[in-house]
Amino acid sequence: MKVVISGASSGLGLALARHYLERGAAVGVYARRAELLQALAEQFPEQVHIYPLDVRDSAAQQAAAADFIARVGVPDIVIANAGVSIGTLTHYAEDNEVFRHVMDINVLGAVQTFQPFLDAMRDAGRGRMVGIASVAGFRGLPGSGAYSASKAALISYLESLRQELRGSGVKVVTICPGYIRTPMTDINPYPMPFMLEADEAAQRIARAIDRGCSFKVVPWQMALVGRVLKLLPNWLFDLAFAKVKHKPRGTLR
Repeated sequence: MKVVISGASSGLGLALARHYLERGAAVGVYARRAELLQALAEQFPEQVHIYPLDVRDSAAQQAAAADFIARVGVPDIVIANAGVSIGTLTHYAEDNEVFRHVMDINVLGAVQTFQPFLDAMRDAGRGRMVGIASVAGFRGLPGSGAYSASKAALISYLESLRQELRGSGVKVVTICPGYIRTPMTDINPYPMPFMLEADEAAQRIARAIDRGCSFKVVPWQMALVGRVLKLLPNWLFDLAFAKVKHKPRGTLR
C-alpha cells in the first residue's frame, strides 16, 4: 500500500502515518517540521519518504507528488490532514490575517495536496482522496469563526470533488472528527465530550477509508451531536451557545 499524508508531524496526522506504517505501507509524509519527519523516518527505515513543506506552497506540493510517484508509484490513499485551529474575533483588525492563514491552510492546502495526484490516480482508476474536516464545520462556533468557516468550506469542496470524480474509480472520503486529544485541543477552555486518543481516532478513520465511506463522523456519538446542532433553529442555537467559553485568540507563528 502507498499512502501520502499531510500534517504528519504530530497529532492525528502522525497517528495516521504510524497506523499505515505499522501495516507495512510506504508513506509519504508532509509537514513543516523536518526534524519530526526525520525522527519518524528513523523509526521506519525504507518505508517513510519525507517532504518538509508548507501546504500553502503549491510548487513544493507539485514537486513532492512528482517525487513520490517516481520513487514509490501512484498512491492508493492521499490524506489532506494538515490544519490549524486558531481562535479569532472579527472585532480585531489584526485577526484578518489570521482568517486568511487558516483558510489558506485548511482549505487551499487540501486542494493543493490532492491536485498533483489527480491525473495519475484517475489514470490508474483507483484510490482514495481523504479530507480531514471537522464537526466544527456543521455550525459556526463563537470565537472559532475562521476554523468553523474553513471546515464548512472543506466539507463543501470535498462534496464537489466527489461528484467530479464519480465513475473514475477514485473515491472521495470526507472525515469529520469530533474532539481528538492533540496539541490543537489542549488549549480549549471548554468541555470536549467523547474525546478520543489520536491512535484510536486513526484506527477508526482508517476503517472508514478502507470501506470507502463518502462521509464519516468520528466518533459516532458526535454524529448525533452534529445532527442535533444542524436541526436547532437559530434562536435556540444562539441561546445554547450564548455563554460558551471561546477558544483563546491566537497569533500567527
